[in-house]
Amino acid sequence: VQLASGGGLVQDGGSLRLSCVASGRTLTSYDMGWFRQAPGKERDFVAAIRWRGGSTVYAESVKGRFTIARDNAKNTVYLQMNSLKPEDTAVYYCAAKTGARIILSAMSSETQYDSWGQGTLVTVSS
Repeated sequence: VQLASGGGLVQDGGSLRLSCVASGRTLTSYDMGWFRQAPGKERDFVAAIRWRGGSTVYAESVKGRFTIARDNAKNTVYLQMNSLKPEDTAVYYCAAKTGARIILSAMSSETQYDSWGQGTLVTVSS
């Protein structure tokens, strides 16, 4: 299980950094993704990163504002969120993917992920 943290209340245009740490296992062999679910909406893809090579993919809505990164030594995946907007308000989840390597664009599908942790709430005020 992954534990996401770092959420909170921030003003429009502000920044937050989310962290995802695995409990009881290493994340270094997992592709990792961040997803979010706004109130009353379905869960959406935000960003993903390969465990080997570190290639990344982002949702169009966050490109240029969010950065996903991993620190294997710390067994942690991060989501740096800059220029936050009220529409970024959501519960953010990190997820881990095992199994065969897939094309990068396919990592946006939540069905590819095996393990989900509890989310962390991000609220952006206008």
